[in-house]
Amino acid sequence: MHYSYRTSGTCASKIDFEINDGVITDVVFTNGCNGNLKAIGKLVDGWKAEDIADKLAGNTCGFKPTSCADQLAKAVLEAKAAEK
Repeated sequence: MHYSYRTSGTCASKIDFEINDGVITDVVFTNGCNGNLKAIGKLVDGWKAEDIADKLAGNTCGFKPTSCADQLAKAVLEAKAAEK
């Protein structure tokens, strides 16, 4: 299932990915730090939503209360809940 998530409080404005039985693939960020966000997408490819959230939730960027990685954690958990 394709999932699209509108971020809040980050340079990236959207995260798109596929979720199938809780497994996340094909993560693509729109806007933000291109190289770093491509790397995050590659690193988490094939991970379960819970594992991504466990690793990335709460990560901040500078003085912001969130980050693109934190937003990905929220997105995958939301997608997993919608998948049921």
